[in-house]
Amino acid sequence: MYDTIIIGAGMSGLAAGIRLAHFNQRVCILERHYTIGGLNSFYRLGGRDYDVGLHAVTNFTPKGAKKGPLARLLRQLRFKWEDFALAPQIGSTIAFPDVQLHFGNGLEVLEAEIAAKFPAQKDAFQRLLAKIIDYDDLNEHNFGGSTRDVLAETISDPLLVEMLLCPLMWYGNAREHDMDFGQFCIMFRSILMEGFARPFTGVRLILKNLVRRFRSLGGELKLRSGVERIKVKDGKAIGVALDNGEELEGRRILSSAGLVETIRLCEDITEVDGQQAGQMSFTESISILDKPPKQLGFDRTIVFYNDSPAFHWQKPTDALCDMRTGVICSPNNYMYDESDGDLPDGVIRITSIADSDRWMALPEDEYKLEKLRWYDRTIASAVRFIPDFRGHVIETDMFTPNTIRRFTWHDNGAVYGAPEKRLDGTTHLPNLFLCGTDQGFVGIIGSIVSGISIANQHCLRD
Repeated sequence: MYDTIIIGAGMSGLAAGIRLAHFNQRVCILERHYTIGGLNSFYRLGGRDYDVGLHAVTNFTPKGAKKGPLARLLRQLRFKWEDFALAPQIGSTIAFPDVQLHFGNGLEVLEAEIAAKFPAQKDAFQRLLAKIIDYDDLNEHNFGGSTRDVLAETISDPLLVEMLLCPLMWYGNAREHDMDFGQFCIMFRSILMEGFARPFTGVRLILKNLVRRFRSLGGELKLRSGVERIKVKDGKAIGVALDNGEELEGRRILSSAGLVETIRLCEDITEVDGQQAGQMSFTESISILDKPPKQLGFDRTIVFYNDSPAFHWQKPTDALCDMRTGVICSPNNYMYDESDGDLPDGVIRITSIADSDRWMALPEDEYKLEKLRWYDRTIASAVRFIPDFRGHVIETDMFTPNTIRRFTWHDNGAVYGAPEKRLDGTTHLPNLFLCGTDQGFVGIIGSIVSGISIANQHCLRD
């Protein structure tokens, strides 16, 4: 009998497992896949390691900082700063056709950019900052409401509204067209007020340390152990049955599989509304270069681009991908410690919004061909905003909603989960709880904090 069974060995599941194991709970983490990490995982191809989800660790604060999500998770999981070895970004950009806004870690660069390029909006931006700072992210009743409405009431220039929405929707919004104001505030703080960083060796360093800590505390991690159903008796979850027929008993269950996906597993539920699942999924092209991007004139860490004054955030309606907007990231463009040296290759990663239904309906031969076609289209779209690097590509790969579905098991390959979040992590069963994207926190730091928060709130109080 386990005290807690955790479904999914992503960041939130691993963090919850560590937190509970610190208090001598008997914990088992179950992972359907052959590796850990969920969306933020990695794979090896042609002798190279590729990160699946990591562009950046958000919520970066310098070593010694006492406040913020990063400092909190280090305390709660009893890690040292050096265990994550985060290198800050060089600098990022929001790029629209006629205006670019540069930003870094902290607000200073962005404030100066807005004052220079939108001088009439300088005071309005300060009023927006006051609203964001006043937002209480511990009060779930404040979470809803339209961000577009709030921005329209505060900022009179529609182009600045669209430019502020672009990076925040890209890095954490499950809702099409608009964004919950609470989610906007969380993402604004994590990206524009705190900022980006990355371990030199990528996401595998963070995952390795999480798993090592969990196992050192006596936690059990079972890979290739998909949950076939959650067993229910007398209105409570009593355990799980695995795909291989094995059954495990537990006093409570914590799931990072997503709300719709978790409820579907419950044997007391006969029908689930799949329309509640998220729709926002992506493709990502990965280009290995024969030299660092900086030598080609690209010195930005991340570029969020959009090719018109209006930012469109929705599932494509007439194609496999939407080329109007995207994200360009180079893992080379962080301020790594000199002792690390340089990354072995130049890398540029480009993300586009994708139609998961169309990608998943493709026959295998056609799927391979479409990956090649859309790799080319993705690069052509991106080089409108950065130096053309196509003559320096020596290796490529591309993942799609199919890949995301395989790594996360989320319906539609929805990276940020369902639009409606369960901020308290509760479900219809009193001892079955959610953590991860459908609880409401996204990104690496957000996912880890989600696992910690739900473990503290529901699993350490009885």
